[in-house]
Amino acid sequence: MTGTLPVVETFHSLQGEGLHAGRSAFFIRLGGCNVGCSWCDTKHSWPADVHPQRRLSALAAEAQAAAITGAAFVVITGGEPLHHDLAPLCNALAAAGLPLHLETSGVDPLSGRFAWVTLSPKAHRPPLPELLAACDELKVVVHGPEDLDFAEAMATQAQAARGGNASPQLLLQPGWDSANGQTLAIDYVRQHPQWRLSLQSHKLLGLR
Repeated sequence: MTGTLPVVETFHSLQGEGLHAGRSAFFIRLGGCNVGCSWCDTKHSWPADVHPQRRLSALAAEAQAAAITGAAFVVITGGEPLHHDLAPLCNALAAAGLPLHLETSGVDPLSGRFAWVTLSPKAHRPPLPELLAACDELKVVVHGPEDLDFAEAMATQAQAARGGNASPQLLLQPGWDSANGQTLAIDYVRQHPQWRLSLQSHKLLGLR
């Protein structure tokens, strides 16, 4: 618990996306990302060196406090959190007694131990096979029809990476303010029941 990581922010709110949407969660947003998505809504998190280095013990104490006030789990997000070795952070957070969730694009090897892994792959920087094998939910952002093709390719690759075992939960999420993405995602989910729709409910509600 003596190490540090660049931290953009920590906060206790509701998970806004994916299968755990609507649940109370404590968020740790780490700095640093070289994936470079044009639609990213946290571009301020990309440079790691502008964010304060915080001690893992302090992050663990915040998570413990959030658990007391109702957080059901901890979400480690970014930036791209797997640019960092997350094993020491996960070990430190174990004291909080909360399940650990990870949100990642999957471009780096998996480190740390998580109860839930959300993989949001990007076509311009495809994920590693080990993340396709390890993820619990595969969440693809949709702006255009090419994203639907990419989503199906990722689902197929995830199935292959698991040796034919159970697929992850499959979600399509319209890009924020993308009317075309919204229409495409809704129509696709309506016709392909193995997929479900994910919305950024925290933005719709004006939550952090």
